[in-house]
Amino acid sequence: MLQPILFALLLLAAFGLFAWQVRKIRANILVGRGRDMSGHAAVRFRKTLLVAFGQQKMFKRLTPAFLHLIVYVGFLVINIEVIEIVIDGLFGTHRFLGLLGPVYDGLVAVNETLGALVIIAVAAFWWRRNHQPPVRRFTGVELRAWPKLDANIILYVEVVLMAALFLMNSADLKLHRLEGRFLPGVYPVSHFLMSLLPTTNLGTLHLLERVGWWAHITGILLFLNYLPSSKHFHIILAFPNVWYSRLVPQGQFSNVESITHEVKAMMDPTYEVPTPPVGPDGSALAPTPFGAKDVEDLPWTALMNAYSCTECGRCTSVCPANLTGKLLSPRKIIMDTRDRVEEKYNSPLIFQPNIYGEEAKHEPVTDLMQATLLRGKVTPEELWACTTCNACVESCPVNINPLESIIEMRRFLVLEESAAPNSLNVMFSNIENNGAPWAFSPSDRFNWADELFVAEKVTA
Repeated sequence: MLQPILFALLLLAAFGLFAWQVRKIRANILVGRGRDMSGHAAVRFRKTLLVAFGQQKMFKRLTPAFLHLIVYVGFLVINIEVIEIVIDGLFGTHRFLGLLGPVYDGLVAVNETLGALVIIAVAAFWWRRNHQPPVRRFTGVELRAWPKLDANIILYVEVVLMAALFLMNSADLKLHRLEGRFLPGVYPVSHFLMSLLPTTNLGTLHLLERVGWWAHITGILLFLNYLPSSKHFHIILAFPNVWYSRLVPQGQFSNVESITHEVKAMMDPTYEVPTPPVGPDGSALAPTPFGAKDVEDLPWTALMNAYSCTECGRCTSVCPANLTGKLLSPRKIIMDTRDRVEEKYNSPLIFQPNIYGEEAKHEPVTDLMQATLLRGKVTPEELWACTTCNACVESCPVNINPLESIIEMRRFLVLEESAAPNSLNVMFSNIENNGAPWAFSPSDRFNWADELFVAEKVTA
């Protein structure tokens, strides 16, 4: 009875710790502005099915898509064996799902085949990420320190988990063979690996089987609690992130509600501006700033975007501003947002926040509270380099929208600080004075037509 008790305690501790971390991340996401994302369930379900479950956007790059598909499907199928391990651990059974007969044989065979393919795919991922010269989207100022280490840690963990799985299966298979007993399942990989194990010592084989069993399930539970501190949290958040992604056309910008009311009132004298909301005590609430200066000024969906980021760099690799040498990196904008949330709200996750470079060092709380996302992490130069082409939004495999955060911070610069570049200020003045972006009065707008008519007449 000792093993079921220890296993139950392990499960309770692992899932309790994971729930604690998820609850903190949820609280961090909800510090953002409210946004109604209800309705359109059928459209959202279809989008989630295609983009999140079906990996639709991954297949714009066939090689990484194929490798990722192997790891993704392997992760889903291997979870069936995890269910069996949990049942066996809690109730003291052995290969409980073996009662499925031929179905179990097929599941185990597919499981082992995918496990071997996962090791090959992970090796390919490690080579692509670390081999010199590296792939361009795996470099950048935002991929130093923790993010670079995090990407490699998960590759090593996946190999260890697969190795523990094969150790468990091959030792169990050989043990049953030597004892003349039948082991449910078909083991195409472990059948060859068992020749590497001791041939006569049954005690050693049993010990190896237990070591593999405990290492596999303990590694999975540790991995589960590592996820909230890692970019690999997208394994979980990708699905709600795609579900709550924008359904409006990608080029459509949002309007500031208070400004919309003022414009309507100017255009229609009968229009009544809604009464500003008040607090519980009846006093007027502080006005909402135009745009975003810090993370709580962004909508909660933008903060969920930040926690869903896979740091794959597809957004930055297609950004025309980044490709021409400008500072803008959409991936950095998203990572900066996540880092700012975690440092400002002191996220008590197991590992250090996903901060890169010198910012990973501990800073006094007072300095963190005085800093902001805008200028504290993201510079105006980065923001104004954006051409709003939506290439980053289109390329993201989990429907993250960096452009929305960029626009909100630019809106703050313009409406709150009047800190637009000189070229834009000239355009604003022209619109205000001339009703158009050009430095011509309305009465001169058709001079070009008169000049063209005279030129054609002379030519004729």
